[in-house]
Amino acid sequence: MINPLSLLLESNQQRFDSRYRLVIAASQRAKHLLQGARPVGPPKFLKETTIALDEVLHGQVEFLTDKEARQAIKDAKRGKESEIERMVLPDTGEDAREIKKELSVYVDDSAKPGESEGEE
Repeated sequence: MINPLSLLLESNQQRFDSRYRLVIAASQRAKHLLQGARPVGPPKFLKETTIALDEVLHGQVEFLTDKEARQAIKDAKRGKESEIERMVLPDTGEDAREIKKELSVYVDDSAKPGESEGEE
């Protein structure tokens, strides 16, 4: 089996502390390529996974490690959560009151006089 770290340029061997870091960085880049990202330069290969590995090996792709990576993940989660909240929670302004007024014609939750909650 070929050690992928032996394929690295001498200057890039300090970037990767293990071959697992190389695999993780290449897999994330391949995921981006599969989702529609463009290769950094003219690709020498056809498959996205091979293009990603080549880009990572030649130092064309930057990646974060340690505290920087954890902070970036937290920031991304916060951004997604706030985006979801904006999509889910409607504006409680005039539109919400108008919708509630229109729906009250069809659904009447109030108890009618003479009826108790147990009777149907």
